[in-house]
Amino acid sequence: MGKIVGIISLVIGVLLLVRGHDIARSVDSQMKQIFTGAPADRATYYYIGGAALGLFGLFQLFWPKNRK
Repeated sequence: MGKIVGIISLVIGVLLLVRGHDIARSVDSQMKQIFTGAPADRATYYYIGGAALGLFGLFQLFWPKNRK
C-alpha cells in the first residue's frame, strides 16, 4: 500500500511542478515579474507543493522500512 501512495504522490508532485513552470512562463506572470521583480505567487506555491509531494513520494518508495 505504501508503494502505491508513493507512486501517486510522485506523479502528482511532478504534475504540480510542470503546472508551476507553465504558470511561471505565462505572459501575465512575466509582466508581473517585470514590474515587481518577484515571480508570481501562484507559480511559487505550485513549485513548493510539487517539490514537497514529490519528495514525500520518493521517501515512500525508497525509504527502508523495518519489517519483521
